[in-house]
Amino acid sequence: MDELSLATPSILFSAISLIMLAYTNRFLSYATLIRSISAEYAVKPSEKIRAQISNLRRRLYMTRAMQILGILSLLLCVVCTFLIYVGLQTAAVWMFGIALISLAVSLAVSIAEIQISVRALDIHLDSVNHN
Repeated sequence: MDELSLATPSILFSAISLIMLAYTNRFLSYATLIRSISAEYAVKPSEKIRAQISNLRRRLYMTRAMQILGILSLLLCVVCTFLIYVGLQTAAVWMFGIALISLAVSLAVSIAEIQISVRALDIHLDSVNHN
């Protein structure tokens, strides 16, 4: 196997940063929506709003998992860069591999969360069409 260069893990820095920005924006939009729905529920409790809150809680936890895995991936890329710098190639290769796996899992959770979001919006649109 060829040795990793300092540029190899560095390639992921910008990609992970952009993904983290998207995850943070998603988190902030959920926070705003949760506050709005919670206020609506306080005024007029309903089973529909309770179900929406439950769905948002699940999506919020998934977004947290995505963020943690993305941050872990970035951290492991930094550690990998350091290991390359000090000449510990085998450890660097393992760190980079784990960083890639962490990023892949984060993206997989993102796909699952998007599926849940689309289903929730479909339910909402169906209820609008029936009115």
